[in-house]
Amino acid sequence: MRLPHLAVAVLAVPAMAALVAAGGRTLQGNESIVTIDRIDPAAGTIAGQGADMQPEAPATAAIPAPQPVRTPAHSRAIDPDVVAPPQLSAEELERVEPRAPLSDLALAGPLKPPKLKMPDDWNGTKLFQPVAAAAGLIEAKGYAVAVSGVDVLRQDETCGDEGKSWACGIRARTAFRAFLRGRTVVCTVPPEGGRDTISAECRVGNQDVGEWLVQNGWARAAAGGPYVEAGEKARTARKGIFGAAPDLSGVPSLPAALPPAPSAPSSILQEEDGILTPLADQPAPAQ
Repeated sequence: MRLPHLAVAVLAVPAMAALVAAGGRTLQGNESIVTIDRIDPAAGTIAGQGADMQPEAPATAAIPAPQPVRTPAHSRAIDPDVVAPPQLSAEELERVEPRAPLSDLALAGPLKPPKLKMPDDWNGTKLFQPVAAAAGLIEAKGYAVAVSGVDVLRQDETCGDEGKSWACGIRARTAFRAFLRGRTVVCTVPPEGGRDTISAECRVGNQDVGEWLVQNGWARAAAGGPYVEAGEKARTARKGIFGAAPDLSGVPSLPAALPPAPSAPSSILQEEDGILTPLADQPAPAQ
């Protein structure tokens, strides 16, 4: 079976070679000249073709050319005449009330700066726990201040009424102490006190101390001072030291003075003939 197939294959090879040779001769008889078209740059046409033929566009002509990037505009031009407010007459304007505040906090004003203590704003020195040494004389914090505008009434001064004398100085000092009651007194004295008595204006709260003393008749107004008129009114009304002597009938009298106590002996022994013996009313010393 293999021999017949082998023989057929051997015979087929020369036949195929003959067919190839015959085909080559046929192609050589029908070959034509292929002309390569050339582009004439001056004429703008393709050589070998008609003048009305336009060159074909290159393959890359379909790709669009890149466009320039435009920056987005954040502002636009506006006519100043259009932006400006329109011209209105005074008759067309209407004044309206402001709206109510949103809360009470809006009603608060701006904070005021703290007031600085300046020399011109100095109003005096505070004297704590004052003591009335006399009517019109104050001692406190190392100061001795005589109230200006009044004559200080000494505590040993006496006044007369219908031929009777009474201790008006002591009474005036007591009334002045009752007025002060240990309250702080403000006097126009320097910050540092001294040994000398200073005459100055004083006040307790809003009350002028000198004016109170003169108005109630517990001190005399100084000549040419600011309280002369108030002193005349107190004298006319017989107030204080200008009035009658106080009635002391209901006040118990002072107890009678006690006799002086006997002085104690300098020693409990007495000397007789050079011998020390105890006094008669002294017990004998223990042996």
